[in-house]
Amino acid sequence: MFGLDRKDTVFMLIVVVIALSAPILLNPWPAASQMAQFNAGYPDLMQRFVVYGIFAIGFNILFGLTGYLSFGHAAFLGVGSYAAVWMFKLLSMNIIPAILLSMVVAGLFALVIGYVSLRRSGIYFSILTLAFAQMSFNMAYSVLTPLTNGETGLQLALDDPRILDAANTTNSLPVTNLFGAEMRSSVTWNVGGWSFDFSVGYYVCAVIMLIAFYTSVRIFRSPFGMMLRAVKSNQQRLNYTGINSRPYTLAAFVISGMYAGLAGGLLAAMDPLAGAERMQWTASGEVVLMTILGGAGTLIGPFLGAGFIKYCENIFSKINDQILHQWFALLPDWLENTLVTVLHPFIGKGWHLTLGLIFMLVVVFLPGGLVEGWNRITGLFRRKPKAKPSATTEPAE
Repeated sequence: MFGLDRKDTVFMLIVVVIALSAPILLNPWPAASQMAQFNAGYPDLMQRFVVYGIFAIGFNILFGLTGYLSFGHAAFLGVGSYAAVWMFKLLSMNIIPAILLSMVVAGLFALVIGYVSLRRSGIYFSILTLAFAQMSFNMAYSVLTPLTNGETGLQLALDDPRILDAANTTNSLPVTNLFGAEMRSSVTWNVGGWSFDFSVGYYVCAVIMLIAFYTSVRIFRSPFGMMLRAVKSNQQRLNYTGINSRPYTLAAFVISGMYAGLAGGLLAAMDPLAGAERMQWTASGEVVLMTILGGAGTLIGPFLGAGFIKYCENIFSKINDQILHQWFALLPDWLENTLVTVLHPFIGKGWHLTLGLIFMLVVVFLPGGLVEGWNRITGLFRRKPKAKPSATTEPAE
């Protein structure tokens, strides 16, 4: 089906069902329950799940298949955001031209950076990409201020031309849309004590994510993907066979950059604002964490890693001492206060400490990431076939 074998088709269908039913699956607790604070089924967070999932899936095409570790991928995310906002300012608030331009601009930018950086490998490649990203970050703050608006960030204005939307000009800032359907519009479905939000913006991002995920599956299963695996396995031996591996790695770098540009364009579609902070080295490090935490080289791993980190950032970080006291209210006061004191550094603003510990444990005990952990758990429930006696074994006397 769609060029996939049976196993990949079933896997793809499962991903489609989960993505389309996410507003329900991510809201397991009733709205009035104390556990409702752990629900993640609201539109803004769900959109971040899929957008950063696209970012991580694209990064995995480069790092997971070729082994080239880029520390500058956030540059393409930022370039994509700037391109999308400029399209909103000049042409139309329709997101289709914006995300197409963001992919093209990010791809061209990746072509230039990749052509230079891929002349080296290993740590030297990583340092080169980091240097390019930091140069881009600083240029966005200073030299390119007419294009990026510096520290303030690129924003919409009432006097923007918006050529295709000129007839619909109003006295308020317009909103992003998909052929008239506003990205921020949503429908709420109340069932019993549950409240489910179905957002246009989320489903647009989810459909684009499914297309991006399907494309990555085809790349992984293609001869091109096999060549990238050969590069990761032993690039020097591959070159000795007479095959020039640089065009393949450059193509992977450009494709990965276009994925990042697409994610940047979708971020701008959620909120038409682009700032240089999206190009900072910490953003590049975040996508590395997402990929390794989920499982580098796997299909679904980077998406799981992106969802896990964004969940911690938006949900786990909201836990404070007051909530902890509510959880331990039934315990004796001395024990309650002791537990709150012990857990305080790991919650709220200290959620990065918890994430760091989890990442350390995953790297040490689950080098394959969350996907390896899932495989180990499911392996415990699989029946091992009984070993058949060998035909040459002689019966015991």
